Amino acid sequence: MTLNKKRAIFFRFLIFGMVSMIIFSCAVQQKPQGGPRDVTPPRLLKATPKNMTHNFSSKTIVLDFDEYFKLVNQYQEITISPTLEPLPDYNYTKKPKSLIITFKDKDTLQKNTTYVINFGKAIADLNEGNVLKNFTYVFSTGTHIDSLSISGNVTNILNQQKEKDVTVMLFTLKQDSLRFGKLKPTIYTTTDTAGNFTLGNLHEGYYKLYALKETAPNKIYDNDNELIAFPNKLINLQTDTTGVQLKLFKPIPSKFRFPDHKFDVDGKLLLVFNRPVEKPTLHIIYPNGLDADKYMEISKTRDTAQIYLKNMDFDSLRVALFENNKPLDSVSVRKGRKESFIHGVYIRTNADIGGLLKPGVDLSIIASTPITSYDPSLITLLEDSTTVNNFILVKDTANLKHLMLKYPWKQNTAYTLTLNEGALTGFFGDKNKKIPKRFRIDKPQNYGQITLTVTVPDTAHNYIVELLNDQGMVLRSDVVKKSRSLVYKDYLAGKYHVRVAYDDNGNGKWDSGSIKEGRQPENIWVDKAVILLRANWESKFDIIIPREATL
Repeated sequence: MTLNKKRAIFFRFLIFGMVSMIIFSCAVQQKPQGGPRDVTPPRLLKATPKNMTHNFSSKTIVLDFDEYFKLVNQYQEITISPTLEPLPDYNYTKKPKSLIITFKDKDTLQKNTTYVINFGKAIADLNEGNVLKNFTYVFSTGTHIDSLSISGNVTNILNQQKEKDVTVMLFTLKQDSLRFGKLKPTIYTTTDTAGNFTLGNLHEGYYKLYALKETAPNKIYDNDNELIAFPNKLINLQTDTTGVQLKLFKPIPSKFRFPDHKFDVDGKLLLVFNRPVEKPTLHIIYPNGLDADKYMEISKTRDTAQIYLKNMDFDSLRVALFENNKPLDSVSVRKGRKESFIHGVYIRTNADIGGLLKPGVDLSIIASTPITSYDPSLITLLEDSTTVNNFILVKDTANLKHLMLKYPWKQNTAYTLTLNEGALTGFFGDKNKKIPKRFRIDKPQNYGQITLTVTVPDTAHNYIVELLNDQGMVLRSDVVKKSRSLVYKDYLAGKYHVRVAYDDNGNGKWDSGSIKEGRQPENIWVDKAVILLRANWESKFDIIIPREATL
């Protein structure tokens, strides 16, 4: 075969292969490649009549958007100020992508009045659910549109962090007594990611302003766990008002109640209070004869109680709660007379996290139920592989769930504490299964010391200095009346923060506010500096408390 023929054959195969690849690639169905996730809410393209229309006389409003959307809880989210009765209809059309608002009775619109329709979080795109927040449509039935505004910022008083998605609501003086805590507001907005808010298109007059961080989004303060904020005085709106600072706090409930009361699966009675109770005591007033044999445990926060009863032969129980030896409230709890419960004795220790026990402390054994007795012969302690017997077990008389194991711990040694079956007897007579606990003694060099030199602005007042870990948990609290040093020994290396409460009434604790009394909470100042404690080191910091708490 000649060279020219070979080249011709080669080129024919090459062309055939290229054509085949093109045809094959066209025939194969490729999976669509996903682009970046859509995070943009629907955008208004056109409003008919136009937004900010004067001399409004239409029966319908048509809002055209740039993408398909859905209406979410429109009759809860969308509000009109001033309030209209009856409410308009909200309908959605796909071509074009429009929201049509139809007034059922055009004559309900007042003359020479500015109306603001706030859509809250009612409009969201169809696919990703991106919400068009705080969108408003404004019109006036007269020649003038109200244009005054109120703006400001919302923070959490405990940590001074900016709060997003908080409902900021406005009431006239007449509305405040009728609507707040009962009906949702007609004038409201939500804070942005920086905690900022603006309420616009407002008329001159006196207003009450509130911020509400809800547990359930209905724009009504109806839960004791919700956070609230309000300024010190009424807002007399004559010109634009800016720089309003609102500090969220959990108010003291105006009325005491038991949010939860039930028998747990292990048979104990759990009582939850809606506020901390000063020096609480509990008495079983029905059935007779049960109170003397109860064991009661109150949480450190004094807002929860647990009651253990050996005699469970009853179908209802009534418990009376006393505060400072004065009757506060009572509650009845029912159960089946033959109802069975799951008893058991389970333990944890202060060395469970990471299997490390802090140097210089005893081993705390914390049971899931009060311990009525224990058998030392069924409790063993291994030091490496050697059994030791010179440990001491001590019952905590203040808490029957606690045992303290005292022993001269050694570094670089593995310990195994074993509570063999039956070592502990629980409140209901049940005994533990075999429980081994393995741990070591943490290295002392992993800990350090913090020394705070605290300077107070006024020796006539009290200040509560709190040391917080990086998760915001209070590790220690000190009442300071004069400039002094506070020493924190043997703290794990890490990041810490300082918070100071202004104890205005001198009762040694921070007091929250009250809506009913119109009382603000006691001020709090959070030092923005981070205390970095290095291992085996002493960190010294100056804490200069300002005369007034500032954000």
